[in-house]
Amino acid sequence: MAKCELCSKSAVFGIKVSHSHRRANKMWKPNVKKVKVNVNGTARRMYICTRCMRSGKSAVEA
Repeated sequence: MAKCELCSKSAVFGIKVSHSHRRANKMWKPNVKKVKVNVNGTARRMYICTRCMRSGKSAVEA
């Protein structure tokens, strides 16, 4: 399942409701990318959500 290694953001479950009010289960997944990040001077591949990439958390926390 998609999960960000920095902020631990994962899938969220809910109910999709159509115009005719028919209900069906739905899952929203975070936009996770596999990125190369420097961790203590060594390059490492991590799964990071695009929100963390945009805010610069990948450079600060990792």
